[in-house]
Amino acid sequence: MTIRIRRFARRHARAIGVALGLLALCGAPAAQAQKTYTLRLNHVLGPKEPFHEGFLEWAKAVEKRTQGGLKIQVFHSAQLGVEEDIIEQMRQGAAIGQNTDAARLGNYVPGIAVMNGPYFVETLDEVARLRESPTVAKWTDELASRHGLKVVCFDWVQGYRHFFTNRPVRKPADLEGERVRTPPAPIWQESIRSLGASPVALAFGEMYPALQQKAIDGVELVYNNIPGGRFYEVLKFANETRHIMLLNFEVVSARFFDSLPADYQKALVEECSNVGIRTSKRVLELEDGVREQLRKRGMTIVQDVDIAAFRKAGEQAYRALNLMDARRAVYADIGKN
Repeated sequence: MTIRIRRFARRHARAIGVALGLLALCGAPAAQAQKTYTLRLNHVLGPKEPFHEGFLEWAKAVEKRTQGGLKIQVFHSAQLGVEEDIIEQMRQGAAIGQNTDAARLGNYVPGIAVMNGPYFVETLDEVARLRESPTVAKWTDELASRHGLKVVCFDWVQGYRHFFTNRPVRKPADLEGERVRTPPAPIWQESIRSLGASPVALAFGEMYPALQQKAIDGVELVYNNIPGGRFYEVLKFANETRHIMLLNFEVVSARFFDSLPADYQKALVEECSNVGIRTSKRVLELEDGVREQLRKRGMTIVQDVDIAAFRKAGEQAYRALNLMDARRAVYADIGKN
């Protein structure tokens, strides 16, 4: 019996080989369909910030929707590196994402920096209308096609930026001579200069030691940054200037995005927007609690700020960077005067 089996196998070896090859070919599409992708998302905020919780929620939603095909690994506190370096890696095609802002993206497409200017938008409703702006769509398309940066969404609002200092600030003149930390991008620098302070470019993680060493006199941040960074230990006043409603952009490599299946792309974009909108509302709801927490820790909350004077002063930033036309175009799109 054994001899007969061996003879049969030798006689039909070629046929068996062809059959096995066909089976392998038939299985190829199934194997390809099971290919998985991993995106590493970097941000500078601490693990207790509302945005970090939101990013984890986004990752969970995408993984569930793609049945594990696309996973997002979230890295807080700039664990993957500083923002500018990460953006350059994305331009080269790395499977990395970054929570960033219009100011840094304006280094590539100058017009988009306008979205980071003083008092550019002031409500979540205005932010929602930006999503339908043809002008903004043109800028984001240019970022992808010419600079390799795909904007997944910009629905993440970090809150209102205020000045946090060691002396009260009620009008632009009160900031004269104050060295205030701000990110290293032209619209940030010009915005803070126009509002009366002297801008100092520092990375996010360098602020606390710089305040301790008196290298800077203050910072301009959102309320939710203050407890996590323990800035109440080195600053006395929270001055509610509300000078920038901070829009955050979730950006990935355009090359990586284009490599994803169409349904994965859709999941990444739609869940980014869905979770971003929820997180933004949560952030603004938390501000009252943070304000009270800081008051209990000894900070003085300055609310009688001359917003009209700051808004007027902020116009200079748009003029200095030739962004008046860009602002007019977006305002026409969204119906803002």
